[in-house]
Amino acid sequence: MAVRIRLKRMGAKKRPFYRIVVADSRSPRDGRFIEEIGYYNPLTDPAEIKINEEKALDWMRKGAQPTESVKQLFKTTGLLEKYKSQKTNTGKNS
Repeated sequence: MAVRIRLKRMGAKKRPFYRIVVADSRSPRDGRFIEEIGYYNPLTDPAEIKINEEKALDWMRKGAQPTESVKQLFKTTGLLEKYKSQKTNTGKNS
């Protein structure tokens, strides 16, 4: 089962609000998901991003792949660098 970390669109028409979820890659965009790990509101200035870093890092360690848009959000919050540094640190210690 391929697991992805992706955005689930919420909100009204022309008022998008996204939840960051972990889902099976075969499920529809707004369909079933495994776990919600945060949210993203692009309408506020600056855009509001809230991610549970512990859960996100845990899912990435288990092999979940973030989509391009989620990867950009992770870069903005610094989560991607934290994951890469943890990955290189564990590789050197083993």
